[in-house]
Amino acid sequence: MEVGVCKQEMLQKKSAVLVDGVILNGPIMDSKAGEKFVEEACKIIMEEVVQKADDVTEKVCEWQAPEKLKQILDLEMRDTGECHQKILQLCRDVIKYSVKTNHPRFFNQLYAGIDYYSLVARFITEALNPSVYTYEVSPVFLLVEEAVIKKMIEFIGWEEGDGIFNPGGSVSNMYAMNLARYKFCPEIKEKGLSGLPRLVLFASEECHYSMKKAASFLGIGTENVYFIKTDERGKMIPEELEKQVQRARNEGSAPFLVCATAGTTVLGAFDPLDKIADICEIHGLWLHVDGLLKKCYSAEAAYLFQQDKFYDVSYDTGDKSIQCSRRPDAFKFWLMWKALGTTGLEERVNRALALARYLVEEIKKREGFQLLLEPEYANVCFWYIPPSLRKMEDGPEFWQKLHQVAPVIKERMMKKGSMMLGYQPHWGKVNFFRQVVISPQVSREDMDFLLDEIELLAKDL
Repeated sequence: MEVGVCKQEMLQKKSAVLVDGVILNGPIMDSKAGEKFVEEACKIIMEEVVQKADDVTEKVCEWQAPEKLKQILDLEMRDTGECHQKILQLCRDVIKYSVKTNHPRFFNQLYAGIDYYSLVARFITEALNPSVYTYEVSPVFLLVEEAVIKKMIEFIGWEEGDGIFNPGGSVSNMYAMNLARYKFCPEIKEKGLSGLPRLVLFASEECHYSMKKAASFLGIGTENVYFIKTDERGKMIPEELEKQVQRARNEGSAPFLVCATAGTTVLGAFDPLDKIADICEIHGLWLHVDGLLKKCYSAEAAYLFQQDKFYDVSYDTGDKSIQCSRRPDAFKFWLMWKALGTTGLEERVNRALALARYLVEEIKKREGFQLLLEPEYANVCFWYIPPSLRKMEDGPEFWQKLHQVAPVIKERMMKKGSMMLGYQPHWGKVNFFRQVVISPQVSREDMDFLLDEIELLAKDL
């Protein structure tokens, strides 16, 4: 409906109240038209995303070069709005040219698949648009988050604990680092970095890159992250940690944190947590979080966290977070957990690990495939050696040529749209593929397809 027509009808119904030439009577939006748009858009989502999620005949991606994709999508924002039909077509185009991370053959990252219960939870939270900081504006979602965290604490085996849901692992690592520093020197919250000794933290060579980012962001400095050597499986070596702690003390620095990893990004390695914990206890170093969130982050914003409210203000958890507005991410996990039960979640994990073991055994059977190492988790790392390289002697030239194989195969699979699989070099190892089983949609047939497709794409290499 045109804006002019809307104004005309409002004027006919009643005397218009104008301020600076703006009509204030009635809503500015056409609710009926909006509802119709949502209904039609949801139909597109159902048909093009949800119903095609497990269809292996669909493409994983519809590759386009950046400049061409810009033209296809018509990204320009104009002074006047565009009609709903054009916006709906844009929605279709966005879906068409986006990577289908819910496709059974999307293996590219550490996320994949579709969970229908979590998806509905996301629809609900987007429609309600809550912000999780006080009970008065987000009663249900705060209680949900509390219930999920309490259950997770029970699984770990702690009698008590505290926590909040964060946007991702990088932010969580930053929280952990800041909490450790606050534990070491609480006065930093008010006085800042001036006057502090040189702080040093320790992390595995295999740790997530966000540790360096967090050190930079928090003013600790990336040079003060001491990376501890790992064994051939990517696990932190406790004896090397002990050496580096002593080194830092001898330099006059102040060690304050050890960041251990349970499932490294590339190799899926688990650090020996018990031995690391013993070293931390001896040296008084922080290893895990035990409930300092509110003390560390509280800013006591009077417009939000009034202490004389009519309900229990301990449910106003927003002061535990560096964020103000925070999405109710726990609701997605909670609704899925309610639907599947703990046993259902366990079955998904067990199936993912079994599929990884199946893939490993198939790799061992096939000529041209070579494991980087026996996997400890769901990460399966391997090389594909094409026919032309199989009779070459093991040496610098062989590895230099093998280094070029994975990028070519990756380009071909993306342009074909058949699947997506990540690759990388790592600690002196030339480019290799990393397959991680995450999605509940993945089957044994998809494992077989992955190997078959690599052979097909590389038959002329």
